[in-house]
Amino acid sequence: MPRFSVIVPAYQVQAYLHECMASVLEQSFTDLELIAVDDCSPDACGTIIDEFAARDPRVRAVHLEENVGLGRARNAGMRHATGDYLVFLDGDDSLTPDALRAIADRIEETGDPDVLVYDYARTFWSGEQVRDAEAGQLTEQGPAPFRLDDRPGLLKLLMVVWNKAYRREFVAGESFAFPPGYYENIPWTAPVLMTAETIATLDQVCVHYRQRRQGNILGTVSDRHFDIFDQYERVFAHLDAHPELAQWRPVLFGRMVEHLSAVFLKRDRLPHGSRARFLRKARAHYGRYRVQGVEAPPHTWPRHALVRLGSLRAYRAVWAATRLTRRAARLTGALARTVRTAALRLHYKVQLRLPVRADRAVFASHGGRGHGCNPGALEDAFRTYAPQVRTAWIARPEFHHTIPTSTRRLTPGTAAYWTALARSKYLVNNAEFDPRLVKRPGQILVQTQHGTPLKQMGLDLQDRPAAARDTDFAEVLRGADQWDYCLSGNRHSTLVWERVFASAHTTLEYGQPRNDVFQRASSADVARLRESLGIPEGAVAVLYAPTHRDYRRTQRTALDLERILRQLGPRFVLLTRAHHTYGAPLARSSGRLIDVSDHPSVESLCLASDALVTDYSSLMFDYANLDRPIVIHADDWDAYDAARGTYFDLRAFPPGAVARSEDELIDIFATGHWRGSRSTQLRSAFRARFCPYDDGHAAERVVRRLVLGETAGLPAVVPLADRRPAPPAMSAADQSPSAPLAGVPAPAGQAPCL
Repeated sequence: MPRFSVIVPAYQVQAYLHECMASVLEQSFTDLELIAVDDCSPDACGTIIDEFAARDPRVRAVHLEENVGLGRARNAGMRHATGDYLVFLDGDDSLTPDALRAIADRIEETGDPDVLVYDYARTFWSGEQVRDAEAGQLTEQGPAPFRLDDRPGLLKLLMVVWNKAYRREFVAGESFAFPPGYYENIPWTAPVLMTAETIATLDQVCVHYRQRRQGNILGTVSDRHFDIFDQYERVFAHLDAHPELAQWRPVLFGRMVEHLSAVFLKRDRLPHGSRARFLRKARAHYGRYRVQGVEAPPHTWPRHALVRLGSLRAYRAVWAATRLTRRAARLTGALARTVRTAALRLHYKVQLRLPVRADRAVFASHGGRGHGCNPGALEDAFRTYAPQVRTAWIARPEFHHTIPTSTRRLTPGTAAYWTALARSKYLVNNAEFDPRLVKRPGQILVQTQHGTPLKQMGLDLQDRPAAARDTDFAEVLRGADQWDYCLSGNRHSTLVWERVFASAHTTLEYGQPRNDVFQRASSADVARLRESLGIPEGAVAVLYAPTHRDYRRTQRTALDLERILRQLGPRFVLLTRAHHTYGAPLARSSGRLIDVSDHPSVESLCLASDALVTDYSSLMFDYANLDRPIVIHADDWDAYDAARGTYFDLRAFPPGAVARSEDELIDIFATGHWRGSRSTQLRSAFRARFCPYDDGHAAERVVRRLVLGETAGLPAVVPLADRRPAPPAMSAADQSPSAPLAGVPAPAGQAPCL
């Protein structure tokens, strides 16, 4: 008996059906059956289904003799289902990679609930993906499983069948089935949620809901939209048959009013001659199912007026009054914002006339994110070596928790923020400050950068439209003209920064302050970090941190992370960190797969790991300071280089073994190449070129030079051979290239190191 029965009804979706079925069969979770129902489709849907069934025994083809509609086609699929859970998917939609794995794990975590609700994203022909606005209802915080009484907000979600997994015995025991007609999801979704004894949520996008430009069934002008009345009659009949569910009547009545008004107001639904009849029927439903004594929320009054009175004129009158009220509120808000902006502008001008304070320093990183990177290391050094200087950190409120308690917290746009920018002597950032900043005589602006550049930067992007997008290069240079100092970790960086940010700044080739911790951390620090991340004792922790792709609209990893872990065996743990520009994890945490995308310190993640896998991220230059194995996964180098441009061919001068495919990556670990002698030689050459000054004293050198005014007697650079970076958690025996790791299978074949 499979874990999942995935039921896909198909009618006139031949252009999308292949992608839909492939998205199911290519899931990393394979314990499934795919029941594809050909609803007597006049196109090639039946043939496509048969072709899949011939290739994969998990596919069961069901051909109906006549077209019965979406709901009854699903019923036909359920009659053939044998899985523990039912998952429905429309023929023009698709599952996201690893969706079933995440669903299966969450079902197991929550004790096999009757229903598991997960999220979806609307996908448009342009490639844009938009997550459901009500996704907050799917939070996994709090007890689980639960009943609908505990989380009534789930009824705010779109009433569809395909964003849930249903325990088959629960569905059969309650005799749930889909009715005929349009809007068949309504009398299924509400009764199922109200009846379920145990419900759980999964806060992850598992379905891509295709928004077709044309051809959507519900976007067809037809009298069949009158089916919506029958569907809501079925819902309220279910409530009448189950008096214990009476508490849900007001909620479902509100959903009905919203739904009926939406169908009427959309011009692509009802024939012109049927609109008056639709309103009359809607008014009758309103009177029949209205709950006495329950008032509608004010923002729904126009729609209630439309349905209750059956009058478009009344709707327009109420809507006009509501719009007038909202417009007045917006104007009032706009006036308040204008007054506030003017007041802040005046405040800043006043502060600019007051003396610069030599005992003040303000720091920022990545446009208002939390304490960290090079500015974070320098802020720590200011407090250590120049305690007479009071430090402040600019960050958005959601990142304030990352700022040390002894450091003042500043929110962008506040009076305190403008005061700090106007009067602090030291301004430190790894990006650009507010473009309205007026740099004053006596202020020192330090541009720390945020890593060694592999990808092209600054003026070099003028010929790279995919990467440059709307960059104003004159504004870039105006910002660079404000720099007094620019930090550099090596000669390569110095030559790049001085050319692509052509200005009169002074380069301080002192090393990357954020890498100081690698030389100062102890084995106890490493053990503590690993424990905090949930890395089992004795495990080999691999940090996977891919970079941003300028030629892609969305994040996508080419690696099947679950497969890699299965191939490498139980000894390995994978820490996955998505690039911060994506705002979503690479994969859901599950067992030996740990998502660390939201961890505030990438340096801590480096210390906790035993090896790094990346593609073209500048993190490789920092990680090399730990003298731990690095593996490059360069499966799309040509595309990346063509879109972004790079300063050297990483494949020709890598910090370790290079894999060009997922199988090569697995073999590199299975054969031991990742920590072999050749990889060590490559890493040594890489460190010599890119890590000459990262000896643990970079931040100290900067503070002593800029704040204390020391030019002689700065800490001498410790040679590479004399450095003792934080030791990895692996034992000395494990670090030996000849020592096999328990749990790693024999390789399928020899993998190239270069």
